[in-house]
Amino acid sequence: MSTVETITQSLPSLTLRNKSDESEKTKQEEPYKYAHLLPVFPKDEHYPPLTPFEHVDPGLRALSHPNPRAFLDNATSVIDLTPRLGSEIRGVNLAELDSDGRDQLALEVARRGLLVFRDQQDFIDRGVEFYREWGRHFGRLHIHPTSGHPEGVPELHLVYRDANTTYNFELDDRIRSTVWHSDVSYELQPPGLTTFFLLSQPKTGGDTLFTSQVSTLSRLSPQFVAFLKTLKAVHSGFEQAEFSRSGRRGGVVRRDPVQNVHPVVRRHPVTGEEALYVNRQFTRRIVGLKLEESDAILNFLYDHIDKSADNQARVKWEPNTVVLWDNRITAHSAIVDFDKTGERRHGARITPQAERPIPALDGLEL
Repeated sequence: MSTVETITQSLPSLTLRNKSDESEKTKQEEPYKYAHLLPVFPKDEHYPPLTPFEHVDPGLRALSHPNPRAFLDNATSVIDLTPRLGSEIRGVNLAELDSDGRDQLALEVARRGLLVFRDQQDFIDRGVEFYREWGRHFGRLHIHPTSGHPEGVPELHLVYRDANTTYNFELDDRIRSTVWHSDVSYELQPPGLTTFFLLSQPKTGGDTLFTSQVSTLSRLSPQFVAFLKTLKAVHSGFEQAEFSRSGRRGGVVRRDPVQNVHPVVRRHPVTGEEALYVNRQFTRRIVGLKLEESDAILNFLYDHIDKSADNQARVKWEPNTVVLWDNRITAHSAIVDFDKTGERRHGARITPQAERPIPALDGLEL
């Protein structure tokens, strides 16, 4: 009798793979190129109070140059983002600018408020010592009292959010993520020209809004502007410090918080332009007014800043973009519209300090 043996062999299943899925998986498995620039929050890091210093704006030197815009001579494209604010520039390698070119850059940022430079991988990949040298050309480097910074590089302020973590000063009990501000305006000498770039970004979203505080002021009636020029306001870093002390962001306060009084309308030291200088994030009260009076004026101004889309520009981030703005004449807000995607947004800011704000009204005592 013959025996018939039946052998059953399972065939391997075939799965069709999308090439884009494969590349994305490979990308996710690769080491993060900028892991050395991820934020840290050393608990034993403390700094003494900042001391006053004399600031000489590099834009002043450019005023005497034969061609103050010579650094743009080789640009392949210079497009104004709006009539009042911002220009997008291609074909200029920021990392190769000499001292004169950097002075001219400072003057152009003062005049336009905001410059967006595309194709700047050379700048971004120059590394931390270059970042320090670059920033020092424009002023004394600021060390943020609460934000994250790369290991051993406290002068580099970082913003960071991914699927699991945010190390930003974000309030999640609001109906919108936009919070207009001028960076660390509570310091006695807040920043002037600021440089910011993203090391990693979502596929879409995470844009940054900017507004011209020169334009917001110019829209107000002359009589009201004349009144605002007589006012000064308290800017406070205490709330930001308490946010970190509560365990959020990174849980460190490396320098005691301060508050300082600044003019409600300031004058730019290079261009002479007058700009509104209040913001929701750090301005707390107008000096000399009763609380209800102060709140009424500040809330009116905040509302004006929020709603004046005709004074605003929106920067859509492309890889290898470097953005420079003048904190003295602009305000800005990140847009956290990518929070549900789980994507990483990792940015670095170089923040030189400038002069103590100059009142637009001569003789106003601060």
